[in-house]
Amino acid sequence: MLQQTKEERKPKKNKYGIIDCDVHVSPQSLDEIRTHLDPKWHWRPLVGGRDLFAHPTYVNRTDAKPPNGLPVASDPDFLRKQLIDEYGITHAILLHRAFCNPLPYAEFATVKASAFNNWLDETWLGKYNADGVFKGSIQIAHQNPVAAAREIERWAGHPHFVQVLSDSGSRAPYGNPIYDPIFEACQKHNLPFSTHVGTDGMGINLQASSGFPTHYIEWSTAHCIGYQTHLVSMLIEGVFERFPRLKVVLVEGGVSWMPALLWRLDTLYERYRSEVPWLKRKPSEYIRDHVRITSQPLERPDQDKHLVRMLELMDAENILMFSSDYPHWDFDNPRYAFPRIPESMRRRIYFENAKELYGL
Repeated sequence: MLQQTKEERKPKKNKYGIIDCDVHVSPQSLDEIRTHLDPKWHWRPLVGGRDLFAHPTYVNRTDAKPPNGLPVASDPDFLRKQLIDEYGITHAILLHRAFCNPLPYAEFATVKASAFNNWLDETWLGKYNADGVFKGSIQIAHQNPVAAAREIERWAGHPHFVQVLSDSGSRAPYGNPIYDPIFEACQKHNLPFSTHVGTDGMGINLQASSGFPTHYIEWSTAHCIGYQTHLVSMLIEGVFERFPRLKVVLVEGGVSWMPALLWRLDTLYERYRSEVPWLKRKPSEYIRDHVRITSQPLERPDQDKHLVRMLELMDAENILMFSSDYPHWDFDNPRYAFPRIPESMRRRIYFENAKELYGL
């Protein structure tokens, strides 16, 4: 790993504190994960991802490879230099992609998630984290919600695990009561339930759109459809009435779809509210209390004034949290991610919303 002097490690000054809510990290080798698995599982492959929709060019920033030859996002000193110190990041919320949820073998998916959590605790949240800048996510496999709840219980109270992490890909929308054991554990321990896009239509997971796309660009653009499906399901099925303290974070699924979806949903609720008598409020009124969304990828229209208006319409000042998606190719530079927006909105997006959510 790179060694830096005290002066080199001094963060760049910035006007705002920044909490980056989507930073991806990786093991330096898969042996780091295997050491946390019973030998009977060693023959099973640990890698996984988007076999049907491989990225056509490159996934990561071209400058994200550490000079010492380690894999991208596996060298903590290089990541600190390129992200934490460069932009003065106060905390980085780590999302390690274990790709557990597409697996048909629920038992292996569960132990794989557990092994990745052990690795994260030992490395990025442990020996790499003397200053506490890194905060982690408890990876779960939702195929067995009861086992997932046990995994949440195992890490609850850890000083650096601040949320639960699942993929957006699933066999049922997240309002389905089969997932209640997960949400119950999240609420019990005041841990937000976060979901990251990228496994819709993979393995046993259903594709949220109609049928299967033929190109990566089509699949990627439609990520927001999966999030809309999950969010409408959670709102209408009464998840936030059953779990009134539950918080949900939607990561890397776009932003601009939120206002129109809620307008449509509220309109239909006024007509069909007798169908869902368990709802005590309009669907949109649950959002500020229960839902947060991360900023990357932030759709950018040709005119900044249209983006600013959209941020106002979605109540970004209260529900949006900054994310860079480091180290991926579409990394959002904190200095240029947003156009000119009101100072109060900027500070809440970059810092205060995440600080409040994660208790930092």
